[in-house]
Parts: sequence; C-alpha cells; structure tokens
Amino acid sequence: MAERGPRSAPFLAALAIFAAAVFTGLVALGLWQVERRSWKLDLIARVDQRVHAAAVAAPGPGQWQQVNAAADEYRRVSATGTLLLDRETLVQATTDLGGGYWVLTPLQRTDGSVLLINRGFVPPERRDRANRGDSAPAGETTVTGLLRLTEPGGSFLRHNDPAANRWYSRDVQAIAAARGLGQVAPFFIDEEAPAGHGAASPKEQSWPAAGLTVISFPNNHLSYAITWFALALMVALAAGYVARDELRVRRGRMREDARHD
Repeated sequence: MAERGPRSAPFLAALAIFAAAVFTGLVALGLWQVERRSWKLDLIARVDQRVHAAAVAAPGPGQWQQVNAAADEYRRVSATGTLLLDRETLVQATTDLGGGYWVLTPLQRTDGSVLLINRGFVPPERRDRANRGDSAPAGETTVTGLLRLTEPGGSFLRHNDPAANRWYSRDVQAIAAARGLGQVAPFFIDEEAPAGHGAASPKEQSWPAAGLTVISFPNNHLSYAITWFALALMVALAAGYVARDELRVRRGRMREDARHD
C-alpha cells in the first residue's frame, strides 16, 4: 500500500487549533478542581472548628438577615425559651438508627421570636408522643446544638405537602406557616445529645434521639484534577504523535523528490 502524502496546511492548522483548545480546556478544568479542593479543605477545617467550639447565643431577629451558610452553617449555638410541644412537626429522615422522622419543635424565646429545634430522630412506631416516653421540659429550657439553614421545597424527588402534613425537608418558613407560628428564624438548631450520651441501641434509646447530625463533605477534587490533567497529557501526546508522523512523511517526500531530480 502506498504511503499517504503530506496533509494540507489548512488541515494541519485546524487540527493544531482544535488540539490546543482541547488541551487548554482540560488543563483549565484540572486547575479549577485544584482550586475547589483547596476551598473544600478550608471549608472542612472551618466547620470542624465551629462544631467543637464553645456554644454562642443563637442569632436574634436583628441578625437573621445576615445569617448565611459560609459564616454560620454548623455553628454551635444555644437558645433559651419554652418548647411548644403541641406544635411539633415530623419530617421524614434516614439515620444510623434506621428510617423514621426528625422531630421539629418550636422554641419560643422571651422576646416572642421562635426557633425551630430539631430535637432528634424517632422511628415510625414512636411518631406519637404518647409512645416515646418523651421527657421534654414543660417550662423554660436551654437548647444547645448546631445551627442549620432552612431546607426549602422538599427532597430531591418529593415535595413537601403541608396540606397533607407530609414533610420531606426541614423547610422552616413552610413549617412555620403550617403551624401558625409568628416571627420565625430562617434556620433551625440540630439539638446535640446530652453530655456523656452516645448513640444507644434501639431498645435502650430514649426518644427523640438527638446528636445524629451527619457532617460529611465529599472531597474527590484531587482525583478529578488528576483525571483532567491525564486527559490533557493524552491530547498533548496525540498531537505530538501526529506532528512527528507528519514530519516523517514530509521528509520521506523530500528524499523521494531529491532522487527524482
């Protein structure tokens, strides 16, 4: 089979531009993942510091507009008030103890403002307060836990249905409207387990079971960066192979032309 002739200059130029564009794009994606990894590691460090810090007072109404994920998510806070046990809301949940519900109970503070407290998890058979052995305080109490931002709308596939009292996410404003609450904070508090109380077996567990907040930030950015850089290297090697092959063909053609001359 006869060897091919040299490719045209326009074709080679177009091929070079395409390879350069793909290479640049892949390197840019790799660098972006490196930056994301740095950001994620910083986030993990900041959240870990918040979780283990001494509790501070939960933001009051004058600070609610400034509350945001970057500065406040998972901050350890405390709030004092009276639990409105007759206005609790059950939100479907899956935890290490199985499937069931989060128990969200309004806490009314002396200034009239209300915070939703996630008092913990109950299994389906404990959804009714009469079946829990719940010893929630009837008077003023102080709750300590992690500040969490509202989860509007519902879960990925299921939307909250206030009319049917079906809740799939901890949507603070929707729950407040459904329960006829007044001025409600745009966040809730995941109550922490009492000191010295780890997760007990289901038979020994008191309900609701607090302290089940899952703090997990997937950090696969390094593997993603390596993948993008590896693809960029493959493009560079392929471009180098094409260039070397084209140079070989052109040198062969030049030698053939020289013999004919």
